[in-house]
Amino acid sequence: MYSASSFLAIMPFPNIDPIAFSIGPLSVHWYGLAYVAGIFLGWYYARALVSRPDLWPAGVAPTSKEKLDDFLVWVAAGIVLGGRIGYILFYDLPAVVENPIRALEIWNGGMSFHGGLIGTTIAMILFARRNGIAVWSLFDLVATVAPFGLFFGRIANFINGELWGRISDVPWAVVFPTGGPFARHPSQLYEALLEGVLLLIILRLMTHGLKALRSPGVVCGVFVCGYALSRIFVEFFREPDPQLGYLAFGWLTMGMVLSLPMLLVGVVSIWRGRRAAANP
Repeated sequence: MYSASSFLAIMPFPNIDPIAFSIGPLSVHWYGLAYVAGIFLGWYYARALVSRPDLWPAGVAPTSKEKLDDFLVWVAAGIVLGGRIGYILFYDLPAVVENPIRALEIWNGGMSFHGGLIGTTIAMILFARRNGIAVWSLFDLVATVAPFGLFFGRIANFINGELWGRISDVPWAVVFPTGGPFARHPSQLYEALLEGVLLLIILRLMTHGLKALRSPGVVCGVFVCGYALSRIFVEFFREPDPQLGYLAFGWLTMGMVLSLPMLLVGVVSIWRGRRAAANP
């Protein structure tokens, strides 16, 4: 049995104000800044990638820096709208059906990566068709820069003291202010390291070392598989959403259920990209 006293002695939660700064009545939260930082760093890195035509099929970048500037609005809308709608559908639908105004209460939190991925995918397809861009190369481009947003988003989750992990006695366990008197896995930091730092390094090796952008779909597939495996792994340490709990077997969570199909999609994307490259 775990005792409260043993956990309280492990590591207190760093008292970081979720509000980064205020200007009059306007309060700017770290969570909002994380979205801004992720999107703009991704945009900056994407511009650098399209300035390297040697990385792309036939030595031609799929789009220009100017079109990427326009795409910034599309991808931001896809992330925010998809993330919010996805959270409602996957995690909070009964509560929203009972009180529809809850869908608009974004200040109470509630964003889903899987919903954001779907929203961003729709935005990419529409933008690619409208601007004559090879959609699979656009998928690869966005996948390459996505770890920036994942990293900053998970750090913001940690600062907010939300989405914490299961009770643990590991030396780095943290006592979160909203997690009771027990120390827990800082699962947000696990995700930041796996989905952000590690995945960024792997994709960088793919794009610049293996020149994988020349096979459209491969980099996208590696990202999707990498995220899915990372998320499924961390779900074993992360406390499930209280309104859902465990879905089955005493360990299966919604995060796992939503990530499993991603593995199949990622594998198909890699297979398609390699097959197309072998048969130009």
